[in-house]
Amino acid sequence: MRIHGGFPGGGTGIRFCGCCMMPADAARGSAAAPGAARQPVTIGGRRVKTIDVHAHCHFAAVAGQLGAAAAIPPANVRGSDETVIRLDQRLAAMDRQRVDMEVLSVNPYWYGKPVELAREMVRITNAEMAEFCATHGDRFAGFAGLTLQAPGIAVGELEAAMRTQGLKGAAIGGNVAGVDFADPRFHPVWAKAEELGAVLFIHPQGTPQLKDRFAGNGWLANTIGNPLDTTIALAKLILEGTLDRFPGLKVLAAHGGGYLPSYADRMDHACMVNPDECNPRITLRKRPSEYLRDIWVDSLVFSPEAIRHLAAVCGVERIVLGSDYPFPWQMAPVDHVMACDSLSDDEKVAVLSGTAARLLNIPD
Repeated sequence: MRIHGGFPGGGTGIRFCGCCMMPADAARGSAAAPGAARQPVTIGGRRVKTIDVHAHCHFAAVAGQLGAAAAIPPANVRGSDETVIRLDQRLAAMDRQRVDMEVLSVNPYWYGKPVELAREMVRITNAEMAEFCATHGDRFAGFAGLTLQAPGIAVGELEAAMRTQGLKGAAIGGNVAGVDFADPRFHPVWAKAEELGAVLFIHPQGTPQLKDRFAGNGWLANTIGNPLDTTIALAKLILEGTLDRFPGLKVLAAHGGGYLPSYADRMDHACMVNPDECNPRITLRKRPSEYLRDIWVDSLVFSPEAIRHLAAVCGVERIVLGSDYPFPWQMAPVDHVMACDSLSDDEKVAVLSGTAARLLNIPD
């Protein structure tokens, strides 16, 4: 199977932060013409500040100091050849997409590395992220990385990120080298996140244990594996009682929350059908499916009907704008939301701006 519409990368002029930047040509399917000034988004005559919470970043400084230990995404993935940000190019692409602000995150590719190496990677990443976002605070905010394989270290990193570095929370994977987030070893990190009001952005890193099943056409390791990783992570947080233990935890899940919003009701029946596979010591405060209204999800689903369903299951007030930029999953994220007839004007404002601004404490 060949999917048409790819875009060549290239170019020079490196600055600060290596963000997985989509080639300039790749953004040309969005509303504004290349080189045009940013077109403001207005709804009902009201200017709306659009905030994309799902935009990737990778820092050249990490690779520069740590070499092969800080490998960037595979070169065959479109967008990966732009991993080092070029500020003017990134801003121009955002303008074409009518995105006023990106909330940058780095996928935590250090979970399987030795603790001290991972800690150094996180230290550089967070320092670079904080500097970049402080320098360009009108257009960028950022999530920290955490050395989650060492929860005690991660607690300190999260506190520094929130109290001194001006970051908005932390980008985390779907598990830590195979250990689920519901494991009690991570409770101190979630307690600190709850205390600080830090948002935990769950971005999957796949399910490599299914590598053989995913072999073949269609890049199933990502197409199925990434949403599955998020689905398992959220289901574990719900069913193991983690969200009950930390009711103030702010969890934001990429890709519309994976598959869970499409089939959450099945969790409500499982322990009735097979009680032997359920833990009698865990008593949830409500039905498992109801916890979907306690998390936030991004809008990176692929049709107006998918947005309508996501709003019906999770609540429209729990959806925020997400693009996965620079990877070309959604070339016009603002237009995607604007095209959803199921959303009222006020609901579109909330998805594009208001909910993320409140969640992440970003001025309107």
